[in-house]
Amino acid sequence: MEEAKGLVRRVHLVKFKDGTPPARIEEILKNYANLVNLIEPLKSWHMGKNVSIMNLDQGFTHVFEVTFESVEGLAEYADHPIHTEFSKQTRPHLDKVIVITYEPTVFCT
Repeated sequence: MEEAKGLVRRVHLVKFKDGTPPARIEEILKNYANLVNLIEPLKSWHMGKNVSIMNLDQGFTHVFEVTFESVEGLAEYADHPIHTEFSKQTRPHLDKVIVITYEPTVFCT
């Protein structure tokens, strides 16, 4: 096992509050996706809506995966005023969130 050099990934599992209008959710998703264009250390952004039929999702509806150039880049992103404002505007619409941050590991078999 070997950790990938530098890269850091973060996964968010999100459940929006009941009653959040679909148009507001769409606006949040667009604004979140746009952060990759505004904050340099954020290198990629992917998302998907839960389509599982296994009933193990605990109500989470969306998953996001973001990639940063380094641990230092993640810290810069977390403190960036644009990210801070995005979080402030989004947080009231979130019911539940789980965040996992990891350094990708390469398995050689």
